[in-house]
Amino acid sequence: MAFQPIVNVTTGSVFAYEALVRGIGGEGAATVLAGVESDMIYKFDQACRVKAIELAGHLFVPDDAARLSINFMPNAVYEPDACIRASLAAARRVAFDPNRLMFEFTENERMQDVAHVRRIVEAYRARGFTTALDDFGAGYAGLGLLADLQPDMLKLDMALIRGIDGSAARRTIVAGVLQIANALDVRCIAEGVETAAELEVLRSIGIELFQGYLLARPEREALPRPDLTAA
Repeated sequence: MAFQPIVNVTTGSVFAYEALVRGIGGEGAATVLAGVESDMIYKFDQACRVKAIELAGHLFVPDDAARLSINFMPNAVYEPDACIRASLAAARRVAFDPNRLMFEFTENERMQDVAHVRRIVEAYRARGFTTALDDFGAGYAGLGLLADLQPDMLKLDMALIRGIDGSAARRTIVAGVLQIANALDVRCIAEGVETAAELEVLRSIGIELFQGYLLARPEREALPRPDLTAA
């Protein structure tokens, strides 16, 4: 696993570190997932979250408030209580506070059973986990899912972020999404931020939480320190 920070540029603190799957040779998540057989997706998903939590137990500062953000694939054969038990067991083994866990659900294909995913979100929230809808504004992650799932966090996809400083349309859309999110008591994260101009415009709109190469690149089995000079 590699880790990349999500930074609150207002406070200068790390809100969370996202755990990202990497291959033995540094291959990205898409390459790794392409080699996983469909009947092994559930076990692979479980193994990744356990690995991320175990690493976090060794890397995270115990008294810090930073969360560990873990991706999961909602179209996998998924039983929330079993997954929660595995996550809690891993957290106990390494003395990692489970209230610091955040789960991001994302879709490269349309969710097959939104009601089932909603039950997962509700089960996670009942356990005190934070939930996030990833890749919002790209693919199938849109307003319908936001209304159905009502997560704690909304991650704005880089498709909305890239070049926002030169796009009035993107600025208008992001400002509108932020207004909706605020009304629903959902916090927004701008992901894929690569330039100071993008960050400046997003801050002026009202975004506080950022993730992207401008602040820090992912590092394998390490927690990179964000570069706040650009913020």
